[in-house]
Amino acid sequence: MNDQRPVKRQPSLLERAADMFGLDPAKNASTIDVSKLPPEPEKKVRKTKTAPVADVLPPEAASEAVIEVAPVVEPAPVKASPRKDVAKAAPAIEPARHGRIDRDRLASRGMVVPGAPVTGIAEEYRIVKREIIRNFAGTANRPVVPRGHRVLIASANPGEGKTFTAVNLALSLAVEADHDVLLIDADIAKPSVLEALGLENSPGLMDALADPHLPLADCLIQTDIPGLKVMPAGTQHMHDTELLASARTEALLAQLEQGAPGRIVILDSPPVLAASPAAVLAGHVGQLIMVVRADLTMESALRDAIGLMGACPHIQLLLNGVKFSPGGRRFGTYYGQGGGA
Repeated sequence: MNDQRPVKRQPSLLERAADMFGLDPAKNASTIDVSKLPPEPEKKVRKTKTAPVADVLPPEAASEAVIEVAPVVEPAPVKASPRKDVAKAAPAIEPARHGRIDRDRLASRGMVVPGAPVTGIAEEYRIVKREIIRNFAGTANRPVVPRGHRVLIASANPGEGKTFTAVNLALSLAVEADHDVLLIDADIAKPSVLEALGLENSPGLMDALADPHLPLADCLIQTDIPGLKVMPAGTQHMHDTELLASARTEALLAQLEQGAPGRIVILDSPPVLAASPAAVLAGHVGQLIMVVRADLTMESALRDAIGLMGACPHIQLLLNGVKFSPGGRRFGTYYGQGGGA
């Protein structure tokens, strides 16, 4: 005998989903008594510092508008510039010695004389110094030469006028309103800067390099020109090239520049083809002035000298001892003439 009882149908997927969410598909009504459900837990809102609406909207709209205001982020404290801290902690070094420049000696050698009427040589070096300043100060059409405030004056051989140029250039630059000058005699074997200026000898560059404990102030001379300081060559040393090539030289130059942002350092170099320190000094400067003596410097010697000074990124030539100018330039004569321009 067969069992005729109807087989119980399994609920469909739709019906099971409706029952799960409390809905009766036939009646389109809820099968769950919502009043007996427990209340939903309150969401904890993280409090953030917000800007007042009145600070964001105009006064007439502040009471009516509802906007979402972004949290105000506290700005990080601004740290002081380390460069300013160094400048405050390391003031400029004041020379311990003073000396008066012998103006009569300068005049007898046809050099720039401080405080004297403008001469042709003074005008020539005005042109040279303007070029040097433009190279490190920068202009609209000229990139800034790195470390361009350090200028090395050199020549291929002795007797071509490098010291004459270094001293004249330093004297011309010393009267600039925005700059002061430190003239360093780096021709250790045959120094001549002090003799040209009429200053007495004293400890200088090599003494400071050989003895790190020697105060730099003892190696500097403040001249009677406020904008000009001089560092003598100092005591000769058998390892002068090695000392100049050491990190001590770069540290010393940095010390001499500290506290004096407008300082220009002029170094009188040994002759390039006669002494090895010249090529080493080229690596410490941004500009090199290679003095060429008219009718004396050979082209082959000049090429060899420039090849040795490749460590300097910016090399310029200065023609010295010219007695004839094709353009008929007569700098300095204008200042001695009377009458109108």
